[in-house]
Amino acid sequence: MIQAVLFDLDGTFADTAPDLAAALNQVLKEQGKPALPYATIRPVVSHGGIALIKLGFDLPEQSPEFEQLRQRLLDIYKNNLSLLTRLFDGMDELLNELDRKGIAWGIVTNKPGWLTDPLMEQLGYAQRAGTIVSGDTTKERKPHPEPLYHACREINCKPEHCLYVGDAERDIIAGKRAGMKTLGALFGYIEKHDKPENWGADALIQHPQEVKLFL
Repeated sequence: MIQAVLFDLDGTFADTAPDLAAALNQVLKEQGKPALPYATIRPVVSHGGIALIKLGFDLPEQSPEFEQLRQRLLDIYKNNLSLLTRLFDGMDELLNELDRKGIAWGIVTNKPGWLTDPLMEQLGYAQRAGTIVSGDTTKERKPHPEPLYHACREINCKPEHCLYVGDAERDIIAGKRAGMKTLGALFGYIEKHDKPENWGADALIQHPQEVKLFL
């Protein structure tokens, strides 16, 4: 009996790639480099700022310049969180259905709280969510299960009665480790080398509305 549904944020709950791609391309422009195609950037978005800078620049992660570029990317993004970001098609209808059925829902993301909280506010869902767990809410991050346990405590739901939906292997690993049912979101940011069929999710879905089939 599913009593709660938890979602990863980037690539599952909301399509944040357009704003993150714009931020990366602005950094590239400032550094005199050509912009990257959106299709190249989109699959990398789930992996955060470090992955985006690695995509755009041939620099070792330990270099001071790498960290400066990452901070610049995050500064630009922080000031443009929701210009182009929208919930995935069908997600709002799914949330309405969950609310009607009295099924709690929330967000568990590795995105830091100083980006997650204002984004959820700007999208208009901060007050509706039963829990919002960011990458710095607990000592551990996904694929560790602790963020999911924390969410369960906040919504007073046992993990075995919870469904976790995510578009990355770490999401499925975290959900399984927590003892939850898991769904892989194929509409999210899947890289070419990813093999979602090998992640061990209970099912893979092509559209948010398919979550209803597992309630």
